[in-house]
Amino acid sequence: MDGKGLTTTDLVNLGKGLYKIKLTADAESKVKQARELVDNIVKDHKVVYGITTGFGKFSQTIIPNNKLIELQENVIRSCSAGVGKPLSPERSRMLLALRINVLAKGYSGISLDTLHQMIEAFNASCLSYVPEKGTVGASGDLAPLSHLALGLMGEGKMWSPKSGWADAKYVLEAHGLKPISLKPKEGLALINGTQMITSLGSEAVERALAIARQADIIAALTLEVLKGTTKAFDSDIHELRPHPGQKEVAFRFRSLLDSDHHPSEIAESHRFCDRVQDAYTLRCCPQVHGVVNDTIAFVKNIIDTEINSATDNPMVFAERGETISGGNFHGEYPAKALDYLAIGVHELAAISERRIERLCNPSLSELPAFLVCEGGLNSGFMIAHCTAASLVSENKVLCHPSSVDSLSTSAATEDHVSMGGWAARKALKVIEHVEQVLSIELLAACQGIEFLRPLRTTTPLEKVYDLVRSVAKPWIKDRFMAPDIEAVHRLLLDQKIWKVAHPYIEKYRMEHIPESRPVSPTAFVLDSPVSPRKRLRNECDH
Repeated sequence: MDGKGLTTTDLVNLGKGLYKIKLTADAESKVKQARELVDNIVKDHKVVYGITTGFGKFSQTIIPNNKLIELQENVIRSCSAGVGKPLSPERSRMLLALRINVLAKGYSGISLDTLHQMIEAFNASCLSYVPEKGTVGASGDLAPLSHLALGLMGEGKMWSPKSGWADAKYVLEAHGLKPISLKPKEGLALINGTQMITSLGSEAVERALAIARQADIIAALTLEVLKGTTKAFDSDIHELRPHPGQKEVAFRFRSLLDSDHHPSEIAESHRFCDRVQDAYTLRCCPQVHGVVNDTIAFVKNIIDTEINSATDNPMVFAERGETISGGNFHGEYPAKALDYLAIGVHELAAISERRIERLCNPSLSELPAFLVCEGGLNSGFMIAHCTAASLVSENKVLCHPSSVDSLSTSAATEDHVSMGGWAARKALKVIEHVEQVLSIELLAACQGIEFLRPLRTTTPLEKVYDLVRSVAKPWIKDRFMAPDIEAVHRLLLDQKIWKVAHPYIEKYRMEHIPESRPVSPTAFVLDSPVSPRKRLRNECDH
């Protein structure tokens, strides 16, 4: 780790405990140089904010050298004022890893010994108790980062796989680790930054990426069940409005739906129906899903930059021999981006819920009401659709941007804040709801397939159907539905729907398969259509 090359994917994997951390030699050198400057400031009795002065409103108060360690310990203890449930071990691990990455840049003034102790705690999965609420997102995430540091000091509570939750001192001892003893500037170095916002934001970005691409697969299956046309995904249409996300979603639909490459019996069965075009929830998937993809890409770029940014105050510039006070701790960038992410990704649930309605409503689907036989005796997907509607409604409230708000804090010293912590937490909640709504749609679409048998859909979509049926059997009569929704949600979280379909999508891409443009209702003429068998004879005669 060097503070330069971390990605959202890396950080999520660190949170899962898949990697251990080690500093590069270059990072160690930079950390040492910055620390030497801090030590010289203390030795020369210079007045520098956060090193030899108080904090915030007390920045004009000069602290004597014999009180500098107490100053740093005090700021950790007093700022450990968060409330609410603790972060999960995975999220606490991400928070610690990201703070280590920032410190490894060498602009914080932390000592190499202290940084190594943090790394040892990470590698042993000794994780502090960090309440999820309390940050206003400037001066950084002070409350959660203080709780993170407090455990490392052997105070408060910690968690490890070996001990569970226990007093931090004993958790560290159980792993042969010593509590951190802070030096001048180190308390501030541990808590000044946007790592709470950004670590949760990284998880939000990764989960958004996963659900967005799986939403295309689910929507394609629904389109098959509702006997929609593939004409709306013609590449010529999307070249005329060439947003990258829109073009990619249309391509995915073409790669999964009826084509010469993998034909669909379901599509062939309604080739010459009298429907002219499909509802927007089917026809406009490239436009609606597409902008979600582009939104995620925009947000990911900001979060990737933030992950590898120095967000302390003051900054320690060893090569210039000075410290400079600035505002890199302000969380406005990730806060605004994550509010935007929530608004963007929510639309996947909004359009999915409308597709669920079409699947369940016999006047729109030509399928049995609520996708069940003996309706009345059985209610089928009636309340599953209500659940989807309730989640979409909750999301409408959660999508209100938190970053439009600001409250002055610290006696008007910190007079504008980002509220980015709430932006990150509610983005994750919105994405969870999106996953759950799409889980319901996927179950409903697979149930719809049952009523179209013995006809088969395309090979990739049959593979998706088989995967779903491995965890949720067909709905013959009413049964306890929540476990099915949870099981399919797990498939989405593990990206198994994507893993099944992705090889077919990439094969279609790599082999440059000519685009299939079959006759369809959007190209019908007033004359009666020629039957498929007669059309084939005519082609053979020519």
